[in-house]
Amino acid sequence: MQLRSALLAATVLATPIAASAQPVTGLYVGLGAGVNYTQEQNVSGFALRLPAVATNNFVTSNGNLKNSTGFVGVVSVGWGFGNGLRAEIEGNYRDGHIGGFTNGNFTNLGADGGSNEQKYGGMVNVLYDFIGLTPWFVPYIGAGVGYVGISEKWAVHNNLGFTVPPGVLSAAGQTFSPGGLRAAGQGTEGSFAYQAILGAAFPMVTIAPGLAITAEYRFFGTSSNRTYTGNTIATSNSGLVTAGRASFRTGSSYAHAALIGLRYNFGIAPPPPPPPPVVVPAQAPARSYLVFFDWDKATLTDRARQIIREAADNSTKVQYTRIEVNGYTDTSGTPRYNQGLSVRRANAVKAELIKDGVPPNAITTQGFGDTHLLVPTGPGVREPQNRRVEIIIR
Repeated sequence: MQLRSALLAATVLATPIAASAQPVTGLYVGLGAGVNYTQEQNVSGFALRLPAVATNNFVTSNGNLKNSTGFVGVVSVGWGFGNGLRAEIEGNYRDGHIGGFTNGNFTNLGADGGSNEQKYGGMVNVLYDFIGLTPWFVPYIGAGVGYVGISEKWAVHNNLGFTVPPGVLSAAGQTFSPGGLRAAGQGTEGSFAYQAILGAAFPMVTIAPGLAITAEYRFFGTSSNRTYTGNTIATSNSGLVTAGRASFRTGSSYAHAALIGLRYNFGIAPPPPPPPPVVVPAQAPARSYLVFFDWDKATLTDRARQIIREAADNSTKVQYTRIEVNGYTDTSGTPRYNQGLSVRRANAVKAELIKDGVPPNAITTQGFGDTHLLVPTGPGVREPQNRRVEIIIR
C-alpha cells in the first residue's frame, strides 16, 4: 500500500514537470557557477636571465604547472528555435591556485606562495535539447568556440643550495644558498578556446513558466602557446645581488568543470487555464407523446394518465400554436369500426388534457383508424404498438 501511494505521489508531482518539458523557444538567459579543475600544464623554456651571466640564460628548464582547483562562473544569452536546437553567446570566468611548479631538469626550483591563474572571455555555443526522452528532466549536449584571456601570477625560487660552476658567472664559483634565487611575474595572454557541454535541465513550472534548474559538466581547452615574463633576483652567499629577467612558455590548457545554474526562457507562455466545466444544457421538453390502449378499449390506464399529465405540464414550458391529438388502432377490426375507435381514443385523451389544464380551444383531435401503422402488419393482427394516441405539441 505504501509503495502504491509513493508511486501515485510521484506521478502527481511529475505531471506539471512533464507538461512544461517543451522545447526552448525564443530568447532565454542563463547563469551557472561551480568548481573548475585544471590539469597540469606543460611549461617549456623556463629561463632566468641575469646581466652578469656569461651565457645569458643562467637557468633553463622544462616542467609543469601542477593541478589547480578553483571557481567557475558563466553567463549566457541565447535563442531557442523550438525544435530542440539552441544557439547562445557566453561570458565565462575561471580561476585556480597553482599548486606548484615541477621542474623536469632542476629539482631545486619550486612554487612560491601566491601563484594563481585566471581565465576569462567569450564563447559561442550550439546546443541540442533531447525533448521527450523523460518527463523528469531534459538532457542536452553542446559545443562552443571562443577566445579567452589567461592571466598568470607566478613566483619560483630555489629550494636547494647550489654552486655555479666557474666561468658561468662573471664572479666565478659563486654559491647560492636555499632561497637565494627568486623569480616572479604577472601577465595576461590570449588564446583560442573550445569546450564540450553535457547537461540536463529540470523545469520548475510550479515556480514560473520557462524557469529551469540546470546541471552541467564542461570540458574546456585552450590551444595556443603563451609566454609570460617577470623579474629575477639572485643573491649569492658572498652577497652578490644581481637582477634580471625571467620568462616561461606554457602549452595547451585543459580543465573540467561541474556547474549548477538557472535558465529562464522568455518564449514559454504560461500554461492555459483549465477548461471551464462543461455545462449540460437542460433537456428541452418533449413535443411528442404516445399513449397506448388495451385491445378494443378507449379507456385510459394509469400509465396513460401519467403520460398525458406530463404532456400537459410541458405544454406550459414551450410556445405552441396548437396541440394535435391523433388516434389509431390495429388491424384486428373492420376499417369502419377501427375509425370510430380511433376517434373515441383521441377524445378520451383530449378530455384528460383539459382536465389537466390545457385550454380546449388549443386541442385538435382526429382519428386515423387502422392507417399509419407504427408497426406494419397484415389485416386482422392485434399489435399493441398500433393501438395508440399521439399527442403533438405544435
